[in-house]
Amino acid sequence: MKSRLARGAGIFALAGSICLDPGVKTAAQEKEPPVNAEEKLAELRKKIAGSENKPAEEVFKNIQLLKGVPASRVLRMMEQGYSRSLGVNCVHCHVADQWEKDDKPQKQVTRDMAAMTAAINNDLLKKVKNLKSENPTVNCTTCHRGQVRPALGLPAAQPAK
Repeated sequence: MKSRLARGAGIFALAGSICLDPGVKTAAQEKEPPVNAEEKLAELRKKIAGSENKPAEEVFKNIQLLKGVPASRVLRMMEQGYSRSLGVNCVHCHVADQWEKDDKPQKQVTRDMAAMTAAINNDLLKKVKNLKSENPTVNCTTCHRGQVRPALGLPAAQPAK
């Protein structure tokens, strides 16, 4: 039986294979018109005006991952967290103006990756001895570094001086 740490390492390896390559577009994505993410975020901010502090699930449809988070914070998390961590904009995971739809597999991949990150942070990292951090954490950027595919390779070795 595999240890939890070994299973966690397997999940990281699997994560690299399930992320979708932004350079390869599906037929549906080929038909999508370009979207101005800043414009769409501005529209959403206007739409939720007056409800910014309400829990996300009271303001947005089909919230599964960020229940209880204030609606305005959800938009910041999407823009500054997910988008920047993966180097994408809203329509990578969402159907523009139909944000609640689950039509794109990337949306579920994100939910699953968030669950993986939570398991690593809440269970696995706490069992690693001799870490210098009192509360070690990983997040999307830990692996993705601004790219859809996790950074699985290492830079070329530098010759010794």
